[in-house]
This record gives sequence, C-alpha cells and structure tokens, in this order.
Amino acid sequence: MYATIITIGEEILIGQIVDTNSAWMGNELNKVGVKVRQIISISDTDEQIKSTVKQSINDSDIVLITGGLGPTNDDITKQAICQLFGGDLVVHEPTLEHIRQIFIKRGLPLTELNAKQAEVPSNCEVLHNRMGTAPGMWFQVHGKAVVAMPGVPFEMKAIMHEHILPRLFALSGGESIVHRTIQTFGLPESFLAEKLTEWEAKMPNNIKVAYLPNPTSIRIRLSSSGHKKELVELEIQKQVETLLKIIPNNIFGYEDDTMASVVGNLLANDGFKLSVAESCTGGTIAHLITQQPGSSRYFTGGVVAYSNQVKISSLGVDSQLIEAHGAVSQQVVEAMATGVMKVLNTDYAIATSGIAGPTGATPGKPVGTVWVAVSSRQTTVSQKLNFGSDRERNILRSSVAALNMLRLLILSEKKMQ
Repeated sequence: MYATIITIGEEILIGQIVDTNSAWMGNELNKVGVKVRQIISISDTDEQIKSTVKQSINDSDIVLITGGLGPTNDDITKQAICQLFGGDLVVHEPTLEHIRQIFIKRGLPLTELNAKQAEVPSNCEVLHNRMGTAPGMWFQVHGKAVVAMPGVPFEMKAIMHEHILPRLFALSGGESIVHRTIQTFGLPESFLAEKLTEWEAKMPNNIKVAYLPNPTSIRIRLSSSGHKKELVELEIQKQVETLLKIIPNNIFGYEDDTMASVVGNLLANDGFKLSVAESCTGGTIAHLITQQPGSSRYFTGGVVAYSNQVKISSLGVDSQLIEAHGAVSQQVVEAMATGVMKVLNTDYAIATSGIAGPTGATPGKPVGTVWVAVSSRQTTVSQKLNFGSDRERNILRSSVAALNMLRLLILSEKKMQ
C-alpha cells in the first residue's frame, strides 16, 4: 500500500515553519506497512489543492492531507475538497457539541467562526478530534482513501493514532515494514561501500541497503517487510551480526545513537570520569558531551586552552615543548591530555590542538591539521587528522573523531581486564 502526504500552508513554503508533520507521519506509516511514495507541500489556493489531491489519488492508495482546516478565511482545504468530491457542507452535531463543551470549559463564548468548524462535507466519514475543534475527514474515492486532518501536530497525531493507523494496518493485510539503522564512523562512504561489496552481494533480495551520510557519521539502513514482524527483525539482525564481523571498530551505535551518547554510556556504566582540554575545537567536545542527559555523572569539566599561555599555566604543558614542536603537535596535545586529566583528577581525558582554518597554515602544517590525544591512567594515544579547509566542518568532525578515539580506547582497555 502506497501513500502520498500533502501539507498545505504558505508558512511551510516560505520557510516560516519546518514540516515536521510529514516526517512523523512517514515514520508511523512505515510501522503499519504503508510506504510513502511522495511528500508534497502546496499553497493555500483552491486550484492547487484540487489538482494536487486529484493527481495524488492516481499515484497512491491513500492520500493524507494536513493543514487548512482552521476557522479563518485563509483556511480553505475543507471547501476545496468538498467541491472536488461533489458533497455539501453540513453541520455534524456531535462535533458541534464537542466544540461547545471546549468553549464552556475555557469560559469563552462560542463564536460563529468556531461553530462553522463543525461543518463537514456530507460525503465524508468524520474522525473525532478530541484534542481540538477541527475534525478529521475520511473520503472513499474510487477505492482510494483521502484523509484531511488539522495541521496542528498534536491534533494530527491524535487522529492518526486513534482512527487512521489502526485502519491502515488492517487494510495493508497486517504487513510490517522494519528498518534498522547502523551508525558507523571512520570510513568514507565510497570506502565503506567497497568494503561491504561482498556482504551486499549475499544479501537476501527482500532486504534493501541504503547508505546515509551526514557530517558526523555514515548510517547504513537495512529495510524489509513481511506479515510476521518478529521474523523480519530476526532476518535483519542476522545481517547486522555479519556486518559486526566485517567492520567491528567502525560501528559505534544504532538508530538514533550519537558518538557522544555512546561514549557517555561507556563512561557511566563503569563509573569513569572524563575531562577535556580543547584548543582548536573551542569547547565543542564539551558541548557534545553535555548535550546528553545525565552527563554530570561522568563529565567533570574542561579547559579551553586557546592560547599557549593557558596551555602552560592551566594544563602544565612545558613551554619548551611548544617552542620545539609548536602548539599543533603530537607532543603538545599529549601533554594537554595528561595535564587536564591530572588537574581535574579524571580517569580519561581528551585534548585537541590544530588549525581549523581558513587561515593559520604554517610550513608542514596546512589548514585543517588537527592533533587529537586521548589519555587514560594507563596510556596516551594520539592521531593527526585533516578534514579540509572548512572551519565549521573541521571543528565538528575533529570533535566527533576525538570522541571515537576515546570510545576505542575504553573498549580496548575493557578487553584487557
């Protein structure tokens, strides 16, 4: 079963609001075996609404519409659909009573505009909206379903959960679509795909693979469908286990995991404390860490040692190291890591020093050169990185790479215990 989602409203087209409704609906529809064929955003015009709905009926089994059901004159979705399908607007008494009770509870008079929200096309099935005043409307058109809902997210979600999703699950024959997302780091997309060529070639035909890159990771999404969700999930899990054997060090999490959340869990589970000493990343690592709920359990604090003087006075870096090797060097960044770990008395530490760009290059140290060190009470490891000349990308990627280095160090030390 295929669906088209239509969002109506100038506010979406001019970028005044972001269309979060479609993303949520797409995710929920997949859970009940409905595949979204397209998502369309259109303006509040009579002709645009009619032509888009008419075309979408030809393309999909179900058309889901949000927006344009409010009480003001610019909300014309109901009237346009009523004209398209040839019905008349009539008062739906249960909805009118529901609206009346809402206004009584609020201590407000029921206005004519609000009362008109109880008017619905005579040829639709009314879907009760317990969260608001505009009901949903279900139309059957040549064996296809067209459903109009309010654009207010919590109202739309209530109607979807209570009326639409259960019905669609039954209409789809109880088929479930299952997605599994594997988060990877450390291999560019083309290198990752090449490394997994044989794995993909042996993949069952019913499982689809997609590579989804973003600035901080590459996600591998496995998708399949079937009438027995447990069996589909088991089949996908077998593929994940095979993948773990091929790129064990590159997989850091699943679904919505971030590098910071994964590292945070590793630290919290064993009661470890972390500190950071940041130069070129300017506090970004600390920010990523403290975005995680409960990070106070494992994050002690950090020092943004942007100047050499702060590296020397606050972290105890020997000035002769800076003079001999420069601030952007393996020797200095390792001294920063061990220094902050000692100052803040933590089990692990991360340090960064580099040339984020777009200026600042020196002979032998081009823009984008970043040294990262991670320390534990047993060892210190460091690595030189270069993600190019874009300052923002260098800072973010270097920060995530530093967290990944810490992740690998913690895992390696756990294995040695």
